[in-house]
Amino acid sequence: MVASSIFILDSRGKTIISRNFRGDVAMDVINIFKQRVFEAQDDSQITPFFRHDEKGITFIHIRHANIYLVAVTRRNSNATVILTFLYKLVQVFTEYFRDVHEESIRDNFVVIYELLDEMMDFGFPQISESKILRKYITQDYRVSESTGVLPVAATNAVSWRSEGIKHIRNEVFLDVIEKVNILVSGSGNLLRSEIVGKLVMKSYLSGMPNLKLGLNDRLQFEASAARGGPERKGKSVDLEDIKFHQCVRLAKFENDRTISFIPPDGTFELMGYRLNTQVKPPIWVDAVIEQRPTRVDYIVKARTQLKPRAIAKSVKIAIPVLPDVDTPSFKCTSGRAKYAPEKDVVVWSIKQFKAGQEAVMRGHFSLPSIGKAENRENATKRPISVEFEVPYFTISGLQVRFLKVVEKSGYQAAPWVRYKMVAGDYQIRMS
Repeated sequence: MVASSIFILDSRGKTIISRNFRGDVAMDVINIFKQRVFEAQDDSQITPFFRHDEKGITFIHIRHANIYLVAVTRRNSNATVILTFLYKLVQVFTEYFRDVHEESIRDNFVVIYELLDEMMDFGFPQISESKILRKYITQDYRVSESTGVLPVAATNAVSWRSEGIKHIRNEVFLDVIEKVNILVSGSGNLLRSEIVGKLVMKSYLSGMPNLKLGLNDRLQFEASAARGGPERKGKSVDLEDIKFHQCVRLAKFENDRTISFIPPDGTFELMGYRLNTQVKPPIWVDAVIEQRPTRVDYIVKARTQLKPRAIAKSVKIAIPVLPDVDTPSFKCTSGRAKYAPEKDVVVWSIKQFKAGQEAVMRGHFSLPSIGKAENRENATKRPISVEFEVPYFTISGLQVRFLKVVEKSGYQAAPWVRYKMVAGDYQIRMS
């Protein structure tokens, strides 16, 4: 990746901050970007990447809140890497200033210039971890006494972790969080089901610990058996689209599916994955609408399809209603219902929904004698949306088999593992 320059623009296209790293492009080239983006008649014409052939340059940009971050390159660079760097810039700014918008950029332009100079050298990315940057660039604009000396983390393979970290209690927490995306047709057919998971780690470990993680990944089982290890029994999972934090040793993983790493200190996302698989919807919802000239009745039935002892918590079922209803009344066998007129929905909330449980909500509304038939018909085409979380449970069956911590000082660390499933884009169309 090589970026010639970086620009930060406000919502009107005015340059707030700019930095020319290589000197091979004129700084007025940003006017080409402004003409392309701010004068576009249609948002579909605006893409993250576009090339200006006459100048021989490429623009890569992202938008965050009311600012634009724009990178310009003359080389045949990896545009995806540059895009990732721009998102990393936003992440670092957020960790420094909390809220990243036009005002915070203007208020902190001095430290932003310092961050840009530390994070990129002659167009090449350098240090991008805020925990390392904070040691050399402080928010009160004072530079530490070690200025001019490269931090240790920048000169070795562990740029995400400083040396000399100490904790009174050495602990590591691992959360396995799975989000299930569901789309069900009005006839009850499952149109889409997808599991998007992530492993979030909180590491409070002293020194430079080496961690090794084992999952019930099918390919990991096969790799272990090929090395002469014991045959693994039990359910295994086929993980797809795996992405790791930079701390994971990718060569080791590609060789034998072993997940080994030196973790950053604090909270970070260790791993993300996806399973494009057929799953039974954890919560099923049926809705019947009975419309009369002056009233409309809703009968909504919900049931859980979870494994025994699993409990869905904080369940919210949003049922779309006609836009001109009034005088609502509800009866629920479980939970409570509330009409939200600003969204034209009824929100049915259930604190706890046990496996195999069924519940019914009946809603009654009055209708004005005159109403637009088109608006009422469109309202019935909106899907039911469902929110929930199920602790101590993963719908894919993914399990952590072991989490080992080894550090040269020999201290004993306590690893903790938790599981949770949540609803993602979970929609059920009404018949």
